[in-house]
Amino acid sequence: MANPRQLDKRRKSVKNIRKITRTMELIATARFKKAMDRASAATAYTDRITRLVADLMQTGLEVTHPLLDKRDKTENATLLVLTANRGLCGGFNGNLVRAGLRQWDTLEGEAGQCRLEVAGKRGIGGMRYRGLDVDREFTHFEDKPRFDEVDAIASRYLEEYTAGKLDRLDVVYTRFVNPARQQVTVETLLPLGAITADEEMASAGEGGSPYEFLPSPESILEEVVPTSFKVKLFKCFLDSAVSEQIARRVAMKAATENADDLIKSLSMQYNRARQGRITNELMDLIGGVNAIS
Repeated sequence: MANPRQLDKRRKSVKNIRKITRTMELIATARFKKAMDRASAATAYTDRITRLVADLMQTGLEVTHPLLDKRDKTENATLLVLTANRGLCGGFNGNLVRAGLRQWDTLEGEAGQCRLEVAGKRGIGGMRYRGLDVDREFTHFEDKPRFDEVDAIASRYLEEYTAGKLDRLDVVYTRFVNPARQQVTVETLLPLGAITADEEMASAGEGGSPYEFLPSPESILEEVVPTSFKVKLFKCFLDSAVSEQIARRVAMKAATENADDLIKSLSMQYNRARQGRITNELMDLIGGVNAIS
């Protein structure tokens, strides 16, 4: 028969763990709401600036920009993987690391030289554990990435691409679709080929461009295209942040529910063991009384 004292001690330990998981669930819920508001606002802005670039391309002029031109041959490629600094968020980090490894193998087969950059301590550790060298590490991004922090990284990519030191930039991150759906995504941000035919048609419509460009579409394109890339990269960081909080909230909620079930099971075992011990003590007492009498 199980020892009631050991069962009670184990039950108290599970209760303490439940307090932690419940607190982490509440914190993740609060952070998720704030991160979701920022991601939703960035989505609207990203879609709008992408449409503006499409409108510029629909003016009928021969408008070109280095960020829109595809290289004939990919010599230098960079893979950026966005993970979390902390764990306890289910398969969030593991899925990103596996997707990053698959994309790394793809880039090695297509490009002459590949460079790996990782944001998040979990991703850095995961890549190193698998024998990959991380060229640049970013550990200062939490649940509230700032645009100025991402802008410094994006500006470096733009300079390298313009100078011919970078031919392709792939980003592996978790895309936020809605609170019930997040998807691990591999997206090529450079060259900036995000303007699809559907977007161009939807933007132009039947009546052509709804804008008048002053002084010229070319001069505006020089400002808008780099900004479009920076906003897209910032959106990747925001999506990753909100997806991390959702994954942590789901994982901690499941852990709390499992703790509740385990506490109930241990309570039943404790009550049975306690009742069994009391019954044995009564039987011993009755046996002693009968022996005396």
